[in-house]
Amino acid sequence: MALTDTAIRNAKPTDKPYKVTDSQGLYLLVNPRGSKLWRVKYRMNGVERKLALGPYPEITLAEARAARDAARRQLAHAVDPNVAKRQARIEASIRASNSFATVAEELIEKKTREGLAEPTLEKMRWFVKLLGTDFGKRPVTEIMPQELLHELRKHERRGRLETANLLRSFASRVFRYAVATARAERDPAQLLIGTLTSPRVKHFAAITDPVAFGALLRAIEDYQGDPSVMYALKLTPHVFQRPGELRQMEWAEINFDKAVWIIPEGKMKMRQPHSVPLSRQALAILTEMRGLSGSGRYVFPSVRTRARPISDNTINAALRRMGYSKEQMTAHGFRTSASSLLNESGKWNPDAIERALAHMVAGSVRRIYNQSAYWKERVEMAQWWSDYLCRLRDGGM
Repeated sequence: MALTDTAIRNAKPTDKPYKVTDSQGLYLLVNPRGSKLWRVKYRMNGVERKLALGPYPEITLAEARAARDAARRQLAHAVDPNVAKRQARIEASIRASNSFATVAEELIEKKTREGLAEPTLEKMRWFVKLLGTDFGKRPVTEIMPQELLHELRKHERRGRLETANLLRSFASRVFRYAVATARAERDPAQLLIGTLTSPRVKHFAAITDPVAFGALLRAIEDYQGDPSVMYALKLTPHVFQRPGELRQMEWAEINFDKAVWIIPEGKMKMRQPHSVPLSRQALAILTEMRGLSGSGRYVFPSVRTRARPISDNTINAALRRMGYSKEQMTAHGFRTSASSLLNESGKWNPDAIERALAHMVAGSVRRIYNQSAYWKERVEMAQWWSDYLCRLRDGGM
């Protein structure tokens, strides 16, 4: 007699397991602890076997019958349902290990071992999140160009043209890594080159007029807020390094006796360690900050937790609160301001200024030379620059 849902619900556990049969080999195994498990009995090459379908009520009576019928169709084609189930499980595991997110994480781990800068690694992880969980679960071998383009268009429609293009480039790196590791045969992202709208080249806004820059320095001096932000703002124009390098400054990187800040290669955009001479004014700012955060790792810790530095947009947000729009000044713009004003002074070798900015110099021989050259001039320039900033701040020239 065929089973009903009522009969299944009324099947109570006993001291021993027992079966409640349906038809064509399907039955429900009722265990002493109360679990009810679907099974299908069948014969393969004269040998009786059992196929587990899952528990009731997670697997309904209708679903159990459909699974039984599917198993019978496999048997009709000389396919063992248990073998097919095991093969499907293996294939699903392979697909999961070859998903876009899995391959991307493997690539990120490889780049971590190779010493890629942490900010770059964070951006790669961010790209994985931007592409979404559903896309990340897709096997790299099955992703079509149109599927990736659909995800990229979401950002393009929101006006995030640069993000869309960077995502395409990142996806291409993941697919190429999948090809190199024999998990894919092609890079669908490469076929999308030219399909996205190219963003206009964006230059960081900066103040290069000495009088206006002096007004900015006075605004910074008057700024009130979290101490990490206040002192980071004050130090930024003196050292004019990249915002990410300054916000992640650690006490272990600063040598007060030698007046130098040594940024490790892992934090540098150009993947080379960089030494920054510290003027008397810069040392004074750091000395004041040491009394506030010197017991921790970061010079400018986050207000939420001292285990992390201030966020990458903190300085820009402070500039906005001071009344400077993104078209007027940015955290990165302090580098442009320093470069412009130092070059206009005519006092310093342009190569020394470029080295102070940690710009890559073309040619390996010249690059090695510039690592050690200009240090004495850079030390003098750092002090002159800080003195000049003080004059501008006080209304002089």
